[in-house]
Amino acid sequence: MNIRYDDVLDPLRQAYDNRAGWRDGLTKEPWKLVERQAFRDRLAPGARLLEVGAGTGQDSLFFQEQGLTVVAADLSPVMVEHCRAKGLDAHVMDFLHLDFPAGSFDAVFAMNCLLHVPNRDLPTVLAAIRSVLRPGGLMFAGVYGGDGDSWEGTVDTDEHVPPRFFSWRSDEQLIGFATGAGFAVVDFHPVDTGRGFRFQSLTLTATAATPTAEGDG
Repeated sequence: MNIRYDDVLDPLRQAYDNRAGWRDGLTKEPWKLVERQAFRDRLAPGARLLEVGAGTGQDSLFFQEQGLTVVAADLSPVMVEHCRAKGLDAHVMDFLHLDFPAGSFDAVFAMNCLLHVPNRDLPTVLAAIRSVLRPGGLMFAGVYGGDGDSWEGTVDTDEHVPPRFFSWRSDEQLIGFATGAGFAVVDFHPVDTGRGFRFQSLTLTATAATPTAEGDG
């Protein structure tokens, strides 16, 4: 598939603008709360955290209430309005336009957003995220994926309009992309969500070394 990151941005922005109010009313599934808390437990008090793909800011608000210094970023202006209404420092930004100084965060939280990035551009996106993390900083990258072959495209049953682009990756692919972008794996485990989806939970640390590979394509 030849689709690129720039190709998916406008449809994603429209889809999430249109469904922001509905998504803000959703209740977090218990397994997501467990994953979120486990990442919080790894962070030092007062850590500076960036949430990318922050949506309406439910997770960012949790981290802020836990005493962290939080910045939220999302490509959807309507999502960002919801974040700001919660008292969050929120910005309209996509992954390749994170307008922050290098090494300015202790942690990055990315829940179910990197699955919208085509494989061809995931190494560049991960490198951009890594650049705003201090050496040794932590990143949570959680996506839906499987053990089989990779798959990319839209889903006929998607209720969002326009339909969203997804990339489904094997465990080996996902880990390969991460290590190729200059991360070391702290923890990886799959989660059975109980809805027929398999979730890949990946906690990473930003290494001090400069990446020498682009990951698995």
